[in-house]
Amino acid sequence: MSFQPNPGDEVVINDIAYTIGQHPAAPGLAYAQAGRQGIVYQLIPRNGSVHGAKALKVFFPKFRIPAMVYQSEHMESYSELPGLQVCKRDVLTPERNGALIGKHPDLLYAVLMPWVQGQTWFDVISDQRQLTAEESLKLARALAGTGSAMEQRGLAHCDMSAPNVMIPFFSEVENLGKTSAVELVDVEQMYGSKMDRPDALLAGSPGYAAHRTVHSGLWSSYADRFAGAVIIAEMLSWSDPVIVEKAWGESYFDQHEMQTVSERYYAMRESLEKRWGSKLSDLFIRAWESHDLSSCPTFGEWYVALAAVDVDQANAAAAATSEEAATNSSEADVNLKKSSEPVNEPVNTQDGNRPQTPHSPDQEAVVNRLFLQARALEDEDKPAAALEVYRSLYHFIPHNSAMQMEVEAAIKELDAKLNPKEDTDKPVPVPFYRSKKFMISSAVLIVLLAGGVPTVKILADQAEVKQKEQLEATRLADIKAAEEAEAAKAAALKQQEEQEKQKAADAAKLDAEEKKKLAEAKQKAADAKKKEEERKALQAKYDKQAKYEAFLVKQEQQKKEAAKRAQQEKYDKQAKYEAYLVWKKENDAKLAKQEAERKAAAEVKRQQEIAQKAALKKKRAQNVVTLIAHYNKTYNAQKGRKIENAEAYARDFKNLYNTDASYFKGVGKVAARMSAINKFLSNTNYTLPNL
Repeated sequence: MSFQPNPGDEVVINDIAYTIGQHPAAPGLAYAQAGRQGIVYQLIPRNGSVHGAKALKVFFPKFRIPAMVYQSEHMESYSELPGLQVCKRDVLTPERNGALIGKHPDLLYAVLMPWVQGQTWFDVISDQRQLTAEESLKLARALAGTGSAMEQRGLAHCDMSAPNVMIPFFSEVENLGKTSAVELVDVEQMYGSKMDRPDALLAGSPGYAAHRTVHSGLWSSYADRFAGAVIIAEMLSWSDPVIVEKAWGESYFDQHEMQTVSERYYAMRESLEKRWGSKLSDLFIRAWESHDLSSCPTFGEWYVALAAVDVDQANAAAAATSEEAATNSSEADVNLKKSSEPVNEPVNTQDGNRPQTPHSPDQEAVVNRLFLQARALEDEDKPAAALEVYRSLYHFIPHNSAMQMEVEAAIKELDAKLNPKEDTDKPVPVPFYRSKKFMISSAVLIVLLAGGVPTVKILADQAEVKQKEQLEATRLADIKAAEEAEAAKAAALKQQEEQEKQKAADAAKLDAEEKKKLAEAKQKAADAKKKEEERKALQAKYDKQAKYEAFLVKQEQQKKEAAKRAQQEKYDKQAKYEAYLVWKKENDAKLAKQEAERKAAAEVKRQQEIAQKAALKKKRAQNVVTLIAHYNKTYNAQKGRKIENAEAYARDFKNLYNTDASYFKGVGKVAARMSAINKFLSNTNYTLPNL
């Protein structure tokens, strides 16, 4: 039959009796966690406590491999390393556990190992649980230490991801042993020089697998470097609320943006540098931009860099970020108020001024990001790139704001650095249209054209009169010829034909002459029209030149007036900027004093809270042990038929349970014990169960 246990079921492994644990968040269900290779159940020793709990990993059929026995024997020596206590494993084999496997065939080659209390890093990310700077540094150092110890022995987990990183540091149950703040689980794929290569290799988990190696299985001594760098960066950045808010979901990065330039990548890189320093940021960049796993930073490099980090730096950066956000918010409110007032002054596009408009939160974020980027480029001695970013930023900031003055000053300084002023004493060439020779030639041409206009008109009039006289003479000649023809016709029929021939000849001749004259007249008219068009074109050119000269004079005057206004505005801005510097110095001193007082008070309060939490945690752990002892005494007294003693122990159990019932209710089987105690106190004949 398949292995599907219920809470309280008994399992005997290697002559030790265990009971199946109950899930704290789901009463009535077995405490089990499913993974990619199998399901892990919590086993509690019948004669022990939750501190001695074991984990029974039941593999899916594909991963039930006989070589697991050999692999586990080699792993046991690594269980002494910090973060690898699950390497102390006992494999269920047919020779030693034949009866149990015969009853439950699913338990073939199942593994019994220590149960690790606490949450996984996957739970921390999914719940968007923000850490303190101290917690972030402690977890990152623990993971780097575990990875470094493994690398020194040629080991690699080969599936390092958020679900496989346990955080006993956040466990509610006090662990009596020396447990690392970080523990690795699911070590079946572990690489080692003495271990056999698994038949089915995993290619890494989404959000932690390098895209350049994700297509092939991971099984080498370098397999953990990229994923480990991402998890360490997540742990360090999880004290930054901006990073927590930007998380993709089950991991900070989406698998599709791994090793690509994205907004999340820039945000994490900036957070690491601002809070923890450039060394850790550079290590993350090296891993992100690596072309293969061997070129990623080693865990030893991470551990050395983390050992030199001071947590006060992260706290100071967090406080500075909060203060900057508050300052930007107040400036944005002031600028929004100013932008709602009417603007009566004209906008000078040459000077770069513009009317104010309200800025959205997204635009404010763009302004802050560009400003910080420009500052960073200045610090990296990249003036050209910084100048371009400042110029892009200038279009988004409010007019006459403190940031605008600062950006203008930065632009002028960088521009002067990149483009030093050249010698301006050289003579400037005069345009050809303003030269003396051109102006004299133009004047002569205009005079000649003006004198030639009447002459052209007179010639045209004479040609028209002459043409009219010729037409009139022709008309009279035709009438006379017609009269002579009539007389000749009447006189003699013989001469009529000759006259008609002569008349036709004369008409043809006259027609030819008329056509010739008309052609000459048209040619003269065309020539006259052409000359008139040329004259008009020359006149238009002259008018255009005159207008252009007037425009140049006007433009020169406008430039002088604009320069005068710009100079005046420069003086006004300088005065405002100097006043702003005085105010900023006084305000910074005041804020620094207030921040110092606040930090001192916060530190005192934090120390008190830590002491209270530690005391409460210790007391609760002791009370859990005491409750279990009271219940065992009650159970033993009832078995020995000492009912009065049993009732006294039961009342002690109930009184202690009621002091912190809300906490005890979620711890192990304490709630089940309380239910049994209540039934016993109400009816002494009730038989207490063996819990």
